[in-house]
Amino acid sequence: MQQASDYELELMKIIWTNNNTALYTEIHAALESKGLSWTKNTIITLLSRLIEKKMLTISKTGRKNIYHAAVAENEYQAAQTTQFVNKIFEGNTKGLVAALIEKNMLTPTDYEELSAYWNSGGNIT
Repeated sequence: MQQASDYELELMKIIWTNNNTALYTEIHAALESKGLSWTKNTIITLLSRLIEKKMLTISKTGRKNIYHAAVAENEYQAAQTTQFVNKIFEGNTKGLVAALIEKNMLTPTDYEELSAYWNSGGNIT
């Protein structure tokens, strides 16, 4: 799976938050609410790139384009995490966890929750 740029990812997050589908006007309004004043051309260009990357599909309702997420958020996160672990830690997930602990990014409470998650077979309680 291709990686989205930071700006493309911003659009994907908006679409994922909007039940995996959004009109241009909804995307523009969401960007504005975040204080991001992107031009229409910028937004359309980024949406086109996401379509080329097969992360979005497009359909029409009348004259309006509806953008649909072709990749689920959790699928994208998993693919990017795998790529990151392979690139930075040469596939060693223990190295990633050790780095998180060393930098206090993984607390004892987080560890307990992850342990419960692991012991439950991956079910979030």
